[in-house]
Amino acid sequence: MIKLHFLGAAGTVTGSRYLLVSDLSHIMVDCGLFQGYKQLRLRNWEDPPFDPSKVDAILLTHAHLDHSGYIPLMVKRGFKGKIYCSKATFALCKLLLRDSAHLFEEEAAYLNRHHLSKHELALPLYDSKDVDKALKHFHYIDEHTNITIADDVHAKWIPNGHILGSCSISLKMEQTSVLFSGDVGRPRDHIMKAPEFPERTDYLIVESTYGDRLHTKGVPENDLRDVINSTVQRGGSVLIPSFAVGRAQTLLYLLYQLRKNKQIHDFPIYLDSPMSESATGIYSHYADSLRLSAEDIAGMTAMTTYVRTPEESQRLNNERWPKVIISASGMATGGRVLHHMKYMAPDDRNTIVFCGHQAGGTRGDRLVNGASTVRIHGQDIRVRAKIVMVDGLSAHADYEEMLGWLKHLKQPPLRSFITHGEPSAADHLRQKIERELGWQCEVPEHLSCYKIDGKTLTSLHPQIL
Repeated sequence: MIKLHFLGAAGTVTGSRYLLVSDLSHIMVDCGLFQGYKQLRLRNWEDPPFDPSKVDAILLTHAHLDHSGYIPLMVKRGFKGKIYCSKATFALCKLLLRDSAHLFEEEAAYLNRHHLSKHELALPLYDSKDVDKALKHFHYIDEHTNITIADDVHAKWIPNGHILGSCSISLKMEQTSVLFSGDVGRPRDHIMKAPEFPERTDYLIVESTYGDRLHTKGVPENDLRDVINSTVQRGGSVLIPSFAVGRAQTLLYLLYQLRKNKQIHDFPIYLDSPMSESATGIYSHYADSLRLSAEDIAGMTAMTTYVRTPEESQRLNNERWPKVIISASGMATGGRVLHHMKYMAPDDRNTIVFCGHQAGGTRGDRLVNGASTVRIHGQDIRVRAKIVMVDGLSAHADYEEMLGWLKHLKQPPLRSFITHGEPSAADHLRQKIERELGWQCEVPEHLSCYKIDGKTLTSLHPQIL
């Protein structure tokens, strides 16, 4: 008998955490931060509804913080087990978790320096020392290989094309198989190879980030070209908030192709994110996992001016000539992009370009939905810059691509759980799967729990573990 607990990514698109409990083992799949709306972010600060010291192992699908960013808190609160992931995921987690701690530390210091905290002393959610301790728990695995996690637990990582190192996880526990899709990539991504197909599973947990949307059939590099050229013609600059891992590398590739084909001029292209620079180096190291050629990688590197220090970043806002700045974070929730946005948003010559899903409650979500002001560092900043969404660059499969991926399962799962999506997206994908594939589906609520006893599934009341 297994209990499956949905501790995150239920009713929202962040905070992925799933806990499977048997008589012998406590196994967590993904361990992410909640992001977006304040009421969600506050969950990161609350005592978890389980005892971290009882968790034997954490299995990661990929490195993004909404799947890995809670790990330092797990260790801080007593987790002593092993963390399993692919080699590339481990390399990226070292970057992302250290950067996450740095941002938490910077934010707390800024609030304390300017007396903006509602508390006597603002503290970071976790710090760099917590991350260093957490990284000692990591163990990387080889994809496609069955790994023994515990006496009754075996797992296999299957590449799914979302970002470098990302995988679905096929888990076998007490003779019951559970497949965690992770974030599934697209079959024709610009830089990632197509997702591989799992064969079968008893129970399925599948993401629904784009569960109610189809990606545009247009050519995103053409949209990017047109936005950049029109902005430059009116004397402005382009700011692109970007995730440091995956999206930044895709943008550099597209800009390199546009420049190589003389579709944009040779104005400066800045990558203002030390982590993005390091991530690009990791992508280069694992080039065999990508569609990119050695020439592509060399061209992207030569074209880009890397901005490393805070002082160099600040100087960019004093430059009057047209430029493109790519800076983290992708939803404008923190990082250096906020300082550029603070400077560039009030100027109607500039353009701020978003290139992917903006979770509800983030600055990115408010901006793409027409906000006339945006709050940054305790100030309301007037938005006169043009706000543009360039579709087609998402690293998530849309609902048609997701259905195509699921159709490769050789038999229907006994039950499919739709997670990691806003309520409308999750419910839309549920309906699509039920109607087109004929599978039994449901959308679990936050903290919901199910008992799995072979082929029997029973819903239980939420439980504190």
